[in-house]
Amino acid sequence: MNRDIQLLDIVALTVDLPEKGLVRGQVGTVVEVLSPGAYEVEFSDDEGRTYAQAALQGDQLMVLHYRAELV
Repeated sequence: MNRDIQLLDIVALTVDLPEKGLVRGQVGTVVEVLSPGAYEVEFSDDEGRTYAQAALQGDQLMVLHYRAELV
């Protein structure tokens, strides 16, 4: 099922962002929808401490799914 990225979705980077110290595959949470196709994503460590926050485009992100979605 293909859907738009939504607030609080868990996402992974699909590209490296060396200027932000982020690499492809890092996992974050959408904390704000800035505009259609643009999102503020927060990246946190295992202790819940934020180590990066970035405004990203939808094509730089992949929504992660933890359970099967109904089609």
